[in-house]
Amino acid sequence: MKKWADGEARLFGLNASSELSEKISKVLGTPLGAMSSRQFSDGEIQLNIEETVRGRDVYLIQATNYPVNDHLWELLIMIDAMQRASAKTVNVIMPYFGYARQDRTAAPREPITAKLVADMLTKAGVTRLLTLDLHTVQVQGFFDIPVDNLFTIPLFAKYYREKGLMGDDVVVVSPKNSGIKRARSLAEYLESPLAIIDHEEDDKGRERGYIIGEVAGKKAIMVDDILNTGTTFFAGAEVLEKAGVSEIYACASHGILSNNAKELMDLTAIKEVTITDSVEIPEEHRPKRLKVITASTLMADAIRRIHENEPMSPLFK
Repeated sequence: MKKWADGEARLFGLNASSELSEKISKVLGTPLGAMSSRQFSDGEIQLNIEETVRGRDVYLIQATNYPVNDHLWELLIMIDAMQRASAKTVNVIMPYFGYARQDRTAAPREPITAKLVADMLTKAGVTRLLTLDLHTVQVQGFFDIPVDNLFTIPLFAKYYREKGLMGDDVVVVSPKNSGIKRARSLAEYLESPLAIIDHEEDDKGRERGYIIGEVAGKKAIMVDDILNTGTTFFAGAEVLEKAGVSEIYACASHGILSNNAKELMDLTAIKEVTITDSVEIPEEHRPKRLKVITASTLMADAIRRIHENEPMSPLFK
């Protein structure tokens, strides 16, 4: 990658994605750019670029997970610093897009915060955005700049195929009806049937789950985009266990693992929970049966293709 070696492009990893940034830099064969950051006692954030970026293509890696607002502001401040330092382009690599779930007005007077974040990033001076598994793909339309949304399903499919979890003995399960498209995609990769967990209220107003599809005696893989509090997988595992599955697995693109998610996952019959490294999880928040697979090679390849003006389409196969 001659252009990287010549210093025409620089890669920077911000605080929320330091581990993933290191992995991506190793795949690309280029060191991370020098920068420093600190937070004043009143919460103000100060960032400094410690090398020249004049006339260079800059790539900033930053997820916007907890604390969401601090990480978002770090990113916005660094974008502004790059613009003022005369960077040629400012490309943001956002492994996890915070606020993406607020993508529509579901009740009166609700904001569409995903659009607000898109406007803030664009106004700050972002040239291009690369992200991983947006909550809904239509968030791409909130931007007036190019947006590349990579998918994690091929990563999970490769992992499960290598474990021998494929074919008719396996059923891919969407733990809620809104995730059918994602589950169907994984089912196609694994050449396995699809099932859906839906919910209804009984005559006393209590919610109960039921399964659409055949799962008895099969190994079930639940798939979702975000593992946040863990309640979706927890409830899904209970329904599947009652339905007579032989083993339960679960995977999610982004492991937020907030509140008591660790405790819930440790209580379930789920044999293994698999996530990507889009979000850095402290050791004390990790469930016992957690497996993390890296998205660094996928994202590094996308960065290289963007920089060298190669098509992105091979990454979506």
